[in-house]
Amino acid sequence: MINNLTSSVIESAIKVHKILGPGLLESSYKECLAYELNKKGLQVEKEKPVPLIFEEVKLECGYRLDLLINNELILELKSVDAVADIHIAQTLTYMKLMNKKYGLLINFNVTLLKDGIRRLINKYYQE
Repeated sequence: MINNLTSSVIESAIKVHKILGPGLLESSYKECLAYELNKKGLQVEKEKPVPLIFEEVKLECGYRLDLLINNELILELKSVDAVADIHIAQTLTYMKLMNKKYGLLINFNVTLLKDGIRRLINKYYQE
């Protein structure tokens, strides 16, 4: 169930944030979060290529999402002063291109991690 998966991911992200604190590079949080999720027995894919299909041609444009959990939940991680609309748009676009219904945008550069988490749903998802 997606709620259990999302809760488990958020719990792990909070643990990583409590240990590391804000102010590090995104890559540090990504590696530590992937490690924590693997310890929980979740399937974690890092730097997953995102295909772009244009007029039925698959193009390799170098897009990569940060983490894909259990082939179901996209995690886009940031370490920025504030999440901008472009970060939300990027995550939603990855969800659309990968045809994934659920995503989390997590900004680790905050005092309390709960303030840096955005849950997203892909309205274009097709089962």
